[in-house]
Amino acid sequence: MRNLFTWGPEFKVRLGPMSPSVSPYFYVVPINVTINDHTDTGTVYVSKDGKIFLRGDMYDMSSNPFADNLAHLNIEGNPTQGPANAPVTIIEFSDFECPHCRELFHTLKTIETQYPQVRVVFKDFPLTQIHPWTESAAIGARCAYMQSAAAFWTLHDSIFENQDLISPENVWDKLTVFASKAGLDTQAFKECMSSPEAKNAVEANRADGEALNISSTPTVFVNGRMLVGGDKAPLEQYIKYELASPPHKSTAK
Repeated sequence: MRNLFTWGPEFKVRLGPMSPSVSPYFYVVPINVTINDHTDTGTVYVSKDGKIFLRGDMYDMSSNPFADNLAHLNIEGNPTQGPANAPVTIIEFSDFECPHCRELFHTLKTIETQYPQVRVVFKDFPLTQIHPWTESAAIGARCAYMQSAAAFWTLHDSIFENQDLISPENVWDKLTVFASKAGLDTQAFKECMSSPEAKNAVEANRADGEALNISSTPTVFVNGRMLVGGDKAPLEQYIKYELASPPHKSTAK
């Protein structure tokens, strides 16, 4: 691995543990590479005789190729918009302080208008290493959801619309103002912000994202199909394809 990718001694490389892959001839080998306090993860395949190394994606063509993604998405108990029986479900892993997530926020506003038959699910993935107030925002939004599902989306929109005005110093005050404008009980909201329940829900979403090897935001899944970045053109391509496909595909529940 070091020879193939020129990873010198300054790279900390951790491999394994190996596990069976969809092919009976290969093992899956997880990779974890760290340099300058930055860590990337991935997977490769190694033949059981040790002679072939394969980098890329391997799919079992006899089953849904996105079944593993769907199994880790765990959307129950998360904010949703759109019909429960939607033929297409978009699941976004988002960070309230991320500028690209704000772009996706605007994109999804148009998607929801163009495709009312699509369901959107929001899951937290706060990148706390680079965004100092994002976790507080995620906890605040979760506290709003715990009081009112509709109020979550009001708070969600307020955070993204005012992203440039929020700082680590004022985030709690801003969230309280947004909560009040959304019609929430602000005392209960403040108590929730200091309790472990909302934070645990945010952490559960982040753990789901890590299980899916998400490393950046936004990352979305369209009926299990992964799209990093959430650009509108490929997002629409995925939606149109899924809407035109026979209704035999598995979708998140």
